Amino acid sequence: MAYYTQAISGHVSLMMRSEPVADVLQQPDTPPALSRALSSAQSARTFAKHTLKLPVGGAFSNFVALEHPWVVVNLVAVPEFSLTPNQWCYPFVGCQAYRGYFKLAMAKEAQKHFDNQGYDTFIGAVTAYSTLGWFDDPLHTGFTNLSEDRMIALMFHELAHRVVYLSGDTAFNESFATAVELEGLRLWLKREGQPEVFERALLRLEHRNRTLELVRDTSETLQRLYEQQSTLSHEQLRQRKQQILDDLASQYAALAAHYPGPGPLGAAPVQLNNAKLALFQQYNQHVPAFRQLLKDVDFDFERFYEAVSRLAEQPQTAREDTLKALSKRFHEHL
Repeated sequence: MAYYTQAISGHVSLMMRSEPVADVLQQPDTPPALSRALSSAQSARTFAKHTLKLPVGGAFSNFVALEHPWVVVNLVAVPEFSLTPNQWCYPFVGCQAYRGYFKLAMAKEAQKHFDNQGYDTFIGAVTAYSTLGWFDDPLHTGFTNLSEDRMIALMFHELAHRVVYLSGDTAFNESFATAVELEGLRLWLKREGQPEVFERALLRLEHRNRTLELVRDTSETLQRLYEQQSTLSHEQLRQRKQQILDDLASQYAALAAHYPGPGPLGAAPVQLNNAKLALFQQYNQHVPAFRQLLKDVDFDFERFYEAVSRLAEQPQTAREDTLKALSKRFHEHL
């Protein structure tokens, strides 16, 4: 009950402290940088509605200043010798592979509970979240403190969650939203005459994709190791697990040296565990599949959303097979 209390009170507080963007723009003491960001955001809302065919509604029409750069933090917990994250189930939204908290102290308390049970855990700061259309989510400083292209991409991502949301399949939901984010950003920057900005976004995507390849290879190696629990002692498993994770950290650092910015797993050197790998894969593993599906419908967003909705209705095994086939085709045509 305490969790739901903080979740409801946190969101209600966010809504109550927000004010219409139009009012903020008219206030004489609004900083110029914030005015520019809010003006761009309002233009992006219109673009999302008419070009990307997203159900914008009243989302992002209000603004609230936050005390910190994140709006919530997410806790991920994975058993020590597993790659399957703990699932939390909720009314309306179903099950998810993470749990969001408005209060960091409460997240750390829950983390301690899993740590004491021997789980690998990770708490990640979240810039934005979606209420899936149940409420008109506001803009906040987590958005407006980003560069313009990242702010707009994040808006498209969160709005995409209003289109299709598959209960219990975090990887499906987040990968779909990321695909909408990428194509939406490309079209937005093309309209704005800033194709060079999208080239930087593609560079970030390339870094993320190459990191995903490393994480997938490592996850396969870890999975083979964890399948030996009946023949290896826990100490042997821990030692080999750490060697595998250290190898990944070294490969990631070498890869990161070729790209600007901190990288999708953070700035090297990084500390890795099952939870951090699971969270990264949840957000990225099906992105190529959804990008291929969008290509298959000639980038017609309404047809794309219909195709994704049909895919979401498939049984899990059939859905996974379809996504793998789409992803394979995407990589074959790169």
